[in-house]
Amino acid sequence: MSRLILFNKPYGVLSQFTDRGAQHEPRETLSGYIAVPGVYPAGRLDRDSEGLLLLTDDGALQARIADPRFKLPKTYWVQVEGDPTSESLEQLRRGVRLNDGLTRPAEVELIAPPELWPRDPPVRFRKSVPDCWLSLTIREGRNRQVRRMTAAIGHPTLRLVRWSIGGWSLDALPPGEWREAPAA
Repeated sequence: MSRLILFNKPYGVLSQFTDRGAQHEPRETLSGYIAVPGVYPAGRLDRDSEGLLLLTDDGALQARIADPRFKLPKTYWVQVEGDPTSESLEQLRRGVRLNDGLTRPAEVELIAPPELWPRDPPVRFRKSVPDCWLSLTIREGRNRQVRRMTAAIGHPTLRLVRWSIGGWSLDALPPGEWREAPAA
């Protein structure tokens, strides 16, 4: 039977079990949080992003989760600088031109600031620059895609939390904690 682990990856943790970079200070990895043999991340989440990371011991399930061919929706809660206009949000819904091509259309809406755990280090606060939160759902997974999309519409990402992948979500899972879930 396949194992599927839902992990709330904290800010600053690499989405891998070892730190292959030898030219810097050691960085935190999944091995500091998950001691389950034989499971590997299905996809990735950047070091400076937080939230849901799925791990499994089933190669076919790993491919179904991570491969863009399957168009599994991934929902992010994104704190952006500024107040996007309805036209800016419409750009995201149509697809944004990035240096590696046009993105698929995203689902996006303004949301109230979610009740999340404090981030360490905290997001820089500037009195003179407003910020807001978006719920953004994409069905592909290019490198740093959400950050590049919000920057392309003139609203850089300040904080990025992946809330769900397909039917799996963080719910009340605290940062640095994990739980097993049904693989179906």
